[in-house]
Amino acid sequence: MLTRHRIDTSLRFDRRQELADSREIEAADADPVPATAPATTHIRREPYLATAELEDAVNLAIALGRPLLLQGDPGAGKTRLAHAVAYALGLPLEEAYIKSTSRAQDLLYVYDAVGRLYEAQLHPRHDDGHQARDARNYIRLGPLGRAIARAEHGRRSIVLIDEIDKADIDFPNDLLRELDRLTFDVPEAPGLHHSVPEERPDLRPVIFVTNNEEKTLPAAFLRRCIFHYVEFPDDRGFLDQILALHQVGDPALRATAIDVTLRLRELDLAKKPGLSELLDWVGYLDVTGTSAADVASLPHAGALLKQRGDQIRASERLAGT
Repeated sequence: MLTRHRIDTSLRFDRRQELADSREIEAADADPVPATAPATTHIRREPYLATAELEDAVNLAIALGRPLLLQGDPGAGKTRLAHAVAYALGLPLEEAYIKSTSRAQDLLYVYDAVGRLYEAQLHPRHDDGHQARDARNYIRLGPLGRAIARAEHGRRSIVLIDEIDKADIDFPNDLLRELDRLTFDVPEAPGLHHSVPEERPDLRPVIFVTNNEEKTLPAAFLRRCIFHYVEFPDDRGFLDQILALHQVGDPALRATAIDVTLRLRELDLAKKPGLSELLDWVGYLDVTGTSAADVASLPHAGALLKQRGDQIRASERLAGT
């Protein structure tokens, strides 16, 4: 059953917030998650220019306690948004990069059955006469599991589930209850249970799920998410702000590179250049001193276009204009 969460507006992402270049944030990937005095790590600011619509989607997901499902072309900035929001809110970022072999349980915990068996065979009894180590010693929490455990200690987290469409089709369905209620048991260790306190919606982790549309996600999973499609920005002024934010200092170079990229995106290419490719390409052109007049000849095109046919088609089109 789909649970209705209490609305929490105590935490909000502000895309216009002035941020320091670096800050100390609680370290992620700690197992077990410490109840007090967690270790911290030094994080540098993530350059990210969010639109008003994206800001609204983030805050809607936070308030409703729902995962934010980000869809769009690869390289559109979906993954980096989680890093930017974690930095802006000062929260640890737990990351799960999904592969074809990933299991939903891995996000919650991993049980080292082989290690326990080996230990039992090597040391069948301890000095106190008890059988080899308790199963809890062979449980390692996954990214979502750590975020839930951290909430039990009164602290909040950001969780990134990246490229969920790479997993088996059952993967999203296997997470329905856990994403909805943020609670789970560990059958291998009877009595071991983790749960975000129901009376504390302000402790629900902020969950980002990215999807490159390689597979259709189940309807039951979609019902539990807030959805936002990350478009490639076609506004020249906004693109110029993004390039300037990433220290591309030559205005003429920025303008010409933006013009070329937008023209290329109008072509019937197998893989249109995305924001990630544009940033890589223009960044290299800038540091190597490439002039704006040379940009139309597509120097270093391998950073922008990733298939030979696209490079040929683009060169022919630009040469004819």
